[in-house]
Amino acid sequence: MQRIYEPADGLEGERLVDMLAGESIDARLLGGYLLGALGELPLAGLLAIQVADADAPRARALIAAYNSARPLDDSGEPGGEPGVLDC
Repeated sequence: MQRIYEPADGLEGERLVDMLAGESIDARLLGGYLLGALGELPLAGLLAIQVADADAPRARALIAAYNSARPLDDSGEPGGEPGVLDC
């Protein structure tokens, strides 16, 4: 098993584990239960996504593609800033 990614928070970690499961990659979120101990533990490096050695290259590529994705604008083309809604 390899640690392939450190998510920013538990929500991102769960989202990525679910995305990898949809691609038939068994992934585990390590450290999720440690988040309740914040203040007692260091903030960095608590969470990690772990996959089997054989799945690591593909899982890294899928996470990289996920992180580089851009939202679609009204015409269905990539554009806009992530997290910014045009009102």
